[in-house]
Amino acid sequence: MVAVEELLTLARDTAIRAGALAAQRRFEGVEVAASKSSPEDVVTHADRETEALIRGLLAEARPQDGFVGEESGADAGTSGLTWIVDPIDGTVNYLYGVPHYAVSIAVVEGDPDPATWRALAGAVVNPAVDEVYTASAGGGAHLGTRRLRVVEAELPLALVGTGFAYAAETRREQAEVLVQLISKVRDIRRAGTASLDLCAVATGRLNAYYERGLAPWDHAAGALIAAEAGATVSGLRGAAAGREFLLAAPPRLAATLEELLAALHPKRPNLGV
Repeated sequence: MVAVEELLTLARDTAIRAGALAAQRRFEGVEVAASKSSPEDVVTHADRETEALIRGLLAEARPQDGFVGEESGADAGTSGLTWIVDPIDGTVNYLYGVPHYAVSIAVVEGDPDPATWRALAGAVVNPAVDEVYTASAGGGAHLGTRRLRVVEAELPLALVGTGFAYAAETRREQAEVLVQLISKVRDIRRAGTASLDLCAVATGRLNAYYERGLAPWDHAAGALIAAEAGATVSGLRGAAAGREFLLAAPPRLAATLEELLAALHPKRPNLGV
């Protein structure tokens, strides 16, 4: 089997090349190509072009692997490995010129399902500020060459990140939870890019991050980076992190927040968008 270090190098190098393309297209001017789940949920021509570049580079290097991309769908492989790709995470930020967007690439073992896969390596690149986050299973998490470690905090002193769905009704429910949470923590941040929010937990820029409705490509690389930096990454009520819910925080804070957020969220079969 290929060494994890080789997979990590491929993920990092591909994400850097894709990030350079995305940044160039941002400089040239961004055009909306289509809407997806709602008029607010947009895809740009640069999203599609960047994913095509990533798909081509990975297929050239490892043609036997599977691929799951936000924009171009899924192809099964024969190696037991699958690449999970978000070509531009934070597309709305990207569209508006906010320098908080990322290319996210992870490679996982097993089915492309967050509940069952084992993430092996991942890279998240923010080309707007030239930051490259990487992690490999058992190899730790890094920002460039700097080893990352989460920062514990008591709940009242915790800086907590979150995000909101595009669906209006889900967003309303998320706001209701936020109203009940905000007085119990230091403050709330909503930056708009899930992969970078998870990396922020790894660096200590956030003490915790939670969100519901995330797709696999939103968190595959970022969740590994947070976990390898020492975060607990989970869902609610013993579930695995996934579309229904994801929470990432240092272990003690995660236990406290999970209990609180479980009490604030309705217990129902599907918390997705």
